Amino acid sequence: MMRTIEIFLVIIIITGAFIISSFFAVLPSPRQVSPLNLRRLALTTLQTLDVKYDLSETVFNESDNLAWGQLQIALSACLPPNIVYNLTAYEVSSGSGTELYTAIKSISNAESLGIASDAGSYLVASSNVTFNVIPEKIGEHGGGGTLYILNCSDANGWWITGYTAQSLAQDLYNLLSPYFQTTIMVQNTTQLARILNGTSIQGETLRNATVINTVGEAVPIPSEYCKSPYFDDTCARYCHFLGERVRLYNWTWASIVGYPFYYVSNTGNFTGPNDHNTYGIYGMRRVGRTTDDDGGQAGINAFLQGLNNITYTYNSASIVSDVGVVNLSPQVLDCCNYYGIYPSPYQTSTRAIQKSILNTYPHLTVGLHIFNEKSGCYPGALYNHINGAKIEGSLLALGLTRTPDIRLTAIGLLSYYKPRLYHSEYTAVGTSRLVVLQLGQVGGV
Repeated sequence: MMRTIEIFLVIIIITGAFIISSFFAVLPSPRQVSPLNLRRLALTTLQTLDVKYDLSETVFNESDNLAWGQLQIALSACLPPNIVYNLTAYEVSSGSGTELYTAIKSISNAESLGIASDAGSYLVASSNVTFNVIPEKIGEHGGGGTLYILNCSDANGWWITGYTAQSLAQDLYNLLSPYFQTTIMVQNTTQLARILNGTSIQGETLRNATVINTVGEAVPIPSEYCKSPYFDDTCARYCHFLGERVRLYNWTWASIVGYPFYYVSNTGNFTGPNDHNTYGIYGMRRVGRTTDDDGGQAGINAFLQGLNNITYTYNSASIVSDVGVVNLSPQVLDCCNYYGIYPSPYQTSTRAIQKSILNTYPHLTVGLHIFNEKSGCYPGALYNHINGAKIEGSLLALGLTRTPDIRLTAIGLLSYYKPRLYHSEYTAVGTSRLVVLQLGQVGGV
């Protein structure tokens, strides 16, 4: 009984102490607990006012009192009733290497913003000024600078699911043509034969060019190369010949998806009932013997032999692996921000070239990692054949799964060549004005 009374008294004492302390405690105001972010509110308000460029137009017309009156009405409508403001527009000028700001117009709804205020700033441009970026042309200082995009109408594609070679070619043209001195759409395998023979199509520079194959795992083959000594029952000799041409002309050959050189395609020459890829796409043949299992890669092996000046020997050994999800390298991620091209940083690679090829071909080096190395493989990389200190031919291989993302090809080439971007001067005299919105809070709790 005594123990129960003691416990009851302790409960009374603790409860009383809590009530008394709560009565005398000074709690912070709601404004202090969750303060209004005036700077963020100011910036958001300025962006809202300029969503249809009304703010920019008004700021560059300081003598139009009617427009400024409408701006003040809109400003008051955007802000809570307990917010006071001062909006000031400044002329931006240059002098002695620094930017100078001169106030030209100001509106406010209060004489004072109180002791606690914050501000947001917003730079607006004159409506008669166009700001642009001029890219440096690849090859401008070192020769070359021609981009060949294989848009061959007489070659079927594979592993370009959801696209045609022609649509991919047009997208690549739109993305990359501003960065090259000359861009040539190779419209058929006859034109491809011309450049393989060392003859230009439109008087362009042939050497040091970039060639993008848009038909995926297949590669177009001209009719004149569908015969000996470039062609046999395996079709691999043609891939060896391509490697030799790439080395001879110092080309960069880009394979945009899947196995490089897995099929050859020419709808005019391959017209037989067996001239298909076993998946219903006719007008092509698989590179390699029919006895090879699906892991054989006779085409890529033959191409690398040609690129590295090695005598052709039939080799269907597997040098490609499935490594699953991969991610872009830090260098390419930085270039995504610089060039404004944003493919997904995570992709799936089931056709990654094994790192061991650098041992097989000691003159082959990695000039750029497009994706980080994974499981001893390179999911996407640009390889250079080095002769002494000189590059003689390159291969860009993206071992991704089925659906190609041509932004990866574009950002891979730009990351390798690194053309500079020349931006227009944003703070030129008379073209820019700075708007500062200062906010204060009055009343309320």
